[in-house]
Amino acid sequence: MRKEGLIDSTRFDFSSDSRYRFVSERGFREDLIIDVSKRKSEPEWMLHKRLESLRIFNSLRDPGFGVDTESLDLSRIISYLSPDADKKRSWDDVPEEIRETFDRLGIPEAERESFAGVGAQYDSEIVYQNIRRELEGLGIVFLDMETAVKEHSELVRRYFMKAVPPGDHKYAALHGAVWSGGSFVYVPKGVKVPLPLQAYFRMNVGGSGQFEHTLIIADEGSDLQFIEGCSAPRFNDLNLHVGMVEIFVLNKARVKYSTIQNWSKNTFNLNTKRAIVEEDGTIEWISGSLGSLKTMLYPTSVLKGRGARAEHLGITYAGPGQQMDIGSKVIHLAPETSSLVDARSISAGGGWAFYRGLLEISSRAKNSRSSVRCTALMIDNDSRSDTVPIIEVMNDSAEIGHEARIGRLGEDEIYYLMSRGLSESEAKAMIVRGFMEPVSRQFPVEYAVELNRLIDMEIESSIG
Repeated sequence: MRKEGLIDSTRFDFSSDSRYRFVSERGFREDLIIDVSKRKSEPEWMLHKRLESLRIFNSLRDPGFGVDTESLDLSRIISYLSPDADKKRSWDDVPEEIRETFDRLGIPEAERESFAGVGAQYDSEIVYQNIRRELEGLGIVFLDMETAVKEHSELVRRYFMKAVPPGDHKYAALHGAVWSGGSFVYVPKGVKVPLPLQAYFRMNVGGSGQFEHTLIIADEGSDLQFIEGCSAPRFNDLNLHVGMVEIFVLNKARVKYSTIQNWSKNTFNLNTKRAIVEEDGTIEWISGSLGSLKTMLYPTSVLKGRGARAEHLGITYAGPGQQMDIGSKVIHLAPETSSLVDARSISAGGGWAFYRGLLEISSRAKNSRSSVRCTALMIDNDSRSDTVPIIEVMNDSAEIGHEARIGRLGEDEIYYLMSRGLSESEAKAMIVRGFMEPVSRQFPVEYAVELNRLIDMEIESSIG
């Protein structure tokens, strides 16, 4: 029975009986990748990129840090599932069983009320993509990646996997070999997108992988907010998410990228996100990570131009059986760059939250500034939190601040709130919401409310 103020987990933890026109064999082989590329009618350069990535993948070992992936058998993963549905621009034309899935997640309603455009991905393919007509007139391009590869081939080729090359790490190479779906966004010079664009990713089959690629190019002086949501039902088989986000922020442009990831507790989330920021550009990463069995995710900002700026705000929740290895990387390569990192984690019910961060100030980044704050809150004695913030400063003109705190939920605070009529779970949830508030307030109102409710639900389940 659901308690007042908490959301019903079945909103996310359900699967649909869907039809598929094609499901690949399990594993990652060259013949399977060639077959999928042909099915997508990709240009030859993309097939070459895939095969090059596969060769790199087969030559690399797992990273020597982060979560243990020994239980993840990649030979058992289905890399490509094509729903029996073509991409639609009208929601009514999407197949009923897929439409009902996203209806239950609230996607169409959110689009009508709050977004300039929405892309919805179901397993390996985008099934719905739409942008308001008036924004198309401004030259804004918002497409699924498959369409962008064909219609904007030279632009995509110029930027695709240039922020994160296949050789960056093993799972970047795997992504380059088998990527499917995702969003392409181009905002022209001086254009400010008045409402956020959104992409939502849904896995619906056990033992499968999702490998969407998001590529965002914000041209000079432009402004964009992009929101990403993710969910999947829980299966007995392990699922794998190896997505990638590449963002290019040109001179004086600004991109705010917000995400709430609520993958199911059978999912390995091995995601890579990176932004290249040019002169006087700004990148803002706002993230809430709650789901998955194990996660490795370190959004990265490369401050390449003078005066470039990065802001990383994140909240991580590790519940029973979860290991969340999450952090941030900021690399200052130019003078007068600045960054702010505020990373907060919550662990409960034996969960393990691990902050792993890197701040690098190069010798060229004269007069740069950065502040790093890592705060961890443990709900009980069975949970674990660790922070490993690495700071490397290569010049003597930089201003650096760092603060790290790890603590347990205070019994006095809980007792005080319970003496005022709250239950133990309500008292803990209230304290946690206050701890989250500097991050959650950066989301649109609907997402902030959702994040708070998800945390409420997780706390309730972790203390029984």
